Amino acid sequence: MITVKCFARYRALLGFSELDLPAAATLGGLLADPRFADLPKDALLAVNQSFADRATPLADGDEVALMPPVSGG
Repeated sequence: MITVKCFARYRALLGFSELDLPAAATLGGLLADPRFADLPKDALLAVNQSFADRATPLADGDEVALMPPVSGG
């Protein structure tokens, strides 16, 4: 299983804060699930607390984090 955690406004947007899903080969494959259809293309993605892109391979037990982009001044 892969644990997916949503942060900030993505919790309301996607309707969950944490979700367990069957393992997928890549992060992009996991995000192809219809539950992520509303995820913006500019979302920050992380696997096991390291920033990742959609080509990142996944393994059973990984943790995926979905975060909105941030800016500051």
